[in-house]
Amino acid sequence: MSNPSHRQAPDGIAARLAAATEILRQRLGGASPSASPGASPGASPNPSPGASPGASSRAGGTTTPDEPATDGPAWLRYVPGELRGLVRSVLPDTPWTTGSGAASAGQGPMGQAGSGQVSSGQVSSGQASWTRFVPAELRERLFPDPASPRQAPPDPPPPRPHAQPQPRPAAAPRPGAEDRPAAGRFLAGTYANAAGSRPYRLYLPSGHAPGRRLPLVVMLHGCTQSPEDFARGTGMNDAAERDGFLVLYPGQPASAQPQRCWKWYSAADQRRDQGEPAIIAGMTRQVMRDHDVDPHRVYVAGLSAGGAKAAIMAEAYPDLYAAAGVHSGLACGAAQDLASAMLAMRQGAGTRLRDRPGGPDATDRLVPTIVFHGDRDGTVSARNGDDVLAQATRGAVLRERTERGEAPGGRAWSRTTLADASGRSVAEQWVIHGAGHAWSGGRPEGSFTDPRGPDATREMLRFFAEHPHPAPLAGPVAAA
Repeated sequence: MSNPSHRQAPDGIAARLAAATEILRQRLGGASPSASPGASPGASPNPSPGASPGASSRAGGTTTPDEPATDGPAWLRYVPGELRGLVRSVLPDTPWTTGSGAASAGQGPMGQAGSGQVSSGQVSSGQASWTRFVPAELRERLFPDPASPRQAPPDPPPPRPHAQPQPRPAAAPRPGAEDRPAAGRFLAGTYANAAGSRPYRLYLPSGHAPGRRLPLVVMLHGCTQSPEDFARGTGMNDAAERDGFLVLYPGQPASAQPQRCWKWYSAADQRRDQGEPAIIAGMTRQVMRDHDVDPHRVYVAGLSAGGAKAAIMAEAYPDLYAAAGVHSGLACGAAQDLASAMLAMRQGAGTRLRDRPGGPDATDRLVPTIVFHGDRDGTVSARNGDDVLAQATRGAVLRERTERGEAPGGRAWSRTTLADASGRSVAEQWVIHGAGHAWSGGRPEGSFTDPRGPDATREMLRFFAEHPHPAPLAGPVAAA
């Protein structure tokens, strides 16, 4: 075919495109909603941005592009369709137009408009000329200049032949199945404040009545998930009905992030009273006010991107949340942009963590935190679980105790408990051996669950019950 928009990639580019695609798919992208068994939600999401139909085909060392994108630069057509939304989501807000067979940029940081031509930033002498069409923030990560003195991130580890496969996505609900136990109410609503608006679901157990103060657990879903899906997979509504507490599920719509990921990797969405933290905290306060919640017993938990956001909420609002649960997530401040997010998901943040990423108004209180992570997680490195634990206990002199066990008929686990001088636990870390990127002990009716692991829902609730807030928000709760 002679159409110039269907030219094959030059020799040698295919390998780099394949490597970049693999990094984006496994370390950032998570799974699209139609992913095959073995996909993960990413923390994806991890950040895991938008997916769109289509894919590149690779054969004989060449990459054949999809149809050219009409809302992006010309090089975008070489990106597989299911990852194109991710790359597009981090491009500058530039009006793209089409020229004679190729995409050209309007006025903006990527170049000037032209008749079918794309102008771009300068590339280093050691980089291929075509890489000038790749955004600068991705170019240095994905196509490093060999002449540059900076060291590129290490290659991803080779696949482990003995690694367990990822748990399958959600099974179709049974005929007649509902999102809630029959006795309680599963309400839907939308919350809005100056920082923005988000939908939510709220579970009220049958024992809820005016004047009776109950605990509240805020549950933050992972990429590609929804509040309803997360409720099914974790079984949290059933636990709420049994034990008597409210469950709030803030939702991240595709209009806010194409893969419905909480933006844990955005610097603007990691600080107190800004962006997503302000919305989630305001929503929490609204529910507390409307339903007479016990302010001593308000908790936050999440999976993957939601787990990372739970860590952010604990750092930014230690006066609001009594304790936190982080499942397969990352520490607050682990990333400030897409490039650092890729690196953190791949190898952890370690010493790059900031001292007080929650913001200047965060107190010195350490929020008790329980951490779950599979040691075969191929989406978010298990080192991130260590980072979450270190952040939650920083500066404290604690006693450490480790015990081991095995879920009945399932996976082995190790639990490390960190306690203060009085013997009171401050943090727990559960490492599930052989597990991937999924909610441990979850139900197959929800996506990204691993029924063979220890019951993370039960253990988190047990940990939360042991850690009421010693000094919650003073005075009446305001819905900020």
